[in-house]
Amino acid sequence: MASGTKKEKTAAKPSAKAPAKSAPRAKKAPANLNKTPAAPVAAEVFISEDDMYLFGQGTHYDIYKKLGAHPSVVNGKKGYYFAVWAPNALSVHVIGSWNGWNENEGEMKMLGPVGIWGLFIEGITPGQMYKFLIYAPDGSRLYKADPYANQAEFRPGTASVTADLSSFKWEDEKWESERDKKDWYKEPMAVYECHIGSFMKHPNGTEDGFYNYREFATRIIEYLKEMKYTHVELMGIAEHPFDGSWGYQVTGYYAPTSRYGTPQDFMYLINELHKAGVGVILDWVPAHFATDAHGLGKFDGECIYEDPDPRRGEHPDWGTKIFNLAKPEVKNFLIANVLYWLREYHVDGIRVDAVASMLYLDYGKKDGQWLPNKYGDNKNLDAIVFFQHLNSVVRGTYPGFITVAEESTAWPNVTGPIGTESLGFTFKWNMGWMHDFCEYMKLDPVMKKGAHHMMTFAMTYNESEHYILPLSHDEVVHLKCSMVEKMPGYKVDKYANLRVGYTYMFGHSGKKLLFMGQDFGQEREWSEARELDWFLLGEKNNAGMKEYMKQLLEVYRKYPCLYRVDDSWKGFEWMNADDADRSIYSFVRRDETGKKNLLFILNMTPMKWEKYVVPVPKSGEYKLVLNSDEERFGGWGSKAPEKIKSEKQHCVFQENIITLDMNPYSALVYTF
Repeated sequence: MASGTKKEKTAAKPSAKAPAKSAPRAKKAPANLNKTPAAPVAAEVFISEDDMYLFGQGTHYDIYKKLGAHPSVVNGKKGYYFAVWAPNALSVHVIGSWNGWNENEGEMKMLGPVGIWGLFIEGITPGQMYKFLIYAPDGSRLYKADPYANQAEFRPGTASVTADLSSFKWEDEKWESERDKKDWYKEPMAVYECHIGSFMKHPNGTEDGFYNYREFATRIIEYLKEMKYTHVELMGIAEHPFDGSWGYQVTGYYAPTSRYGTPQDFMYLINELHKAGVGVILDWVPAHFATDAHGLGKFDGECIYEDPDPRRGEHPDWGTKIFNLAKPEVKNFLIANVLYWLREYHVDGIRVDAVASMLYLDYGKKDGQWLPNKYGDNKNLDAIVFFQHLNSVVRGTYPGFITVAEESTAWPNVTGPIGTESLGFTFKWNMGWMHDFCEYMKLDPVMKKGAHHMMTFAMTYNESEHYILPLSHDEVVHLKCSMVEKMPGYKVDKYANLRVGYTYMFGHSGKKLLFMGQDFGQEREWSEARELDWFLLGEKNNAGMKEYMKQLLEVYRKYPCLYRVDDSWKGFEWMNADDADRSIYSFVRRDETGKKNLLFILNMTPMKWEKYVVPVPKSGEYKLVLNSDEERFGGWGSKAPEKIKSEKQHCVFQENIITLDMNPYSALVYTF
């Protein structure tokens, strides 16, 4: 989420009190912790000295296969092997639904100096709830969910659930093979950002109304294929206790949220999306984690996932804990987590939330609330190393996998080749573009003349990074208004203005991201508690907006000049960037071939400009591709020339012009 707005979010509330079997009350530690021992079976078979050494170095990229709960067989007996990292614990027990949460059974064995405890329990099957009962150094009892659990109890329950991920049969080999060969800098990327729980809800009036992952697959695929999006970005997939955090305050990094079904159900969703030709990006949150009692905070009685000093271990505004990236085991937890989603669920990329908050030690903090690094400045050296390590391992091993940074400052070299000074991300959200775009588009037309530069500025730094242009969920909440309600004027003007704005977005250099509902003109701000206002599609303006976005997406995918050269002036040229008096912008997009170029002409005011002169880069015929004022799009139905022959005349550094009428709030796109 946008770093500048995150503090507005409600901190994750402690989950509602769960049944006793799911969240037992703390009790005093017994006088003799080893009174009723339960000897583990062949612990070393599952976790070797090499495993523990690599984990202690922060380089065990398969650690999620070792820690957590995994179906296993010992001496012909089926069960589950449990392992947990709790280096400061006096004793650890696995307690669960199979024995009535008996706290005197399930004692684990410390396997080595790194602090991993292990135990095999015969007879455990998938779908059984469990927790780790940890005796802290002060003798208190902690009831913790498994940090590496593959499944979690449905909220408000807080237990982990045994799962078996091996049973799902994938059918997306063709997609994965083709993905790994692609250069995403030269591919179209139009991303639909989506929150599953509020995309659509069941009409049967159930309490939450959630569609499960399988039901959602049918509905989202139908929509994405119709609209021609290339990717879907899913919010809030990792398990989290509080709906209002939208999944950005996590307790279960290795568990797809149980709100919408099982791990196999989530696998089904991704499998079907891939079969339909749609890539899947997950929001991923390594910046901080929820403080709920069953989560990672003070996991074994000490701060093993967070820094013990609150000046580095806490976000004062967000009410969350910050990962201690100086610890190898914590870095291993996070890097292996990305590999887990990639390997086990076949996801195609991650969008890393709140990167700026990780890079700056003083982010969101006042004097006295933060500590400088060893050089005395505010750069988080551990975070820099972490991101370089993460991207080198993930992108270096899986070149088709996408990593996207939500980074809101001018930090240099966020994207770039791995192994360099760059952080190594594939793309960066262009938050500067987003801010300028939204601020400009909501201006009264008479004020746009003085803000003309806001729509040209992003191209001055476009070559510095590989960008995605985001209009995300953060821009349509917290009294910021939906995209269409940001627009000035009467309702018909709002929709016309937004159609022109979206045309500018799709013509501008950079990949695209749009939050759900904004492509058909959702008028209310987004809320996770209700579904999108699909009923609006019965209205002319909304149906027209949806149809126009469909056409824009089709044009975007059809013309390689809109995506093959996104990071160079070779792919973008202003025809007239300085017509502030009329608030009209014109520019050209082209690719390496010089064929099927596109000319964009955008009128950002309700004024009609007759016989408007547009400089063009070459002589010849210009053919109409898109007219935003067509009646089918909700426009006035004003006509535009289907073909225009250029004239020889010097204008704004060009030697040729075309002349045409520009209707109010209209966008024209021509090919040549």
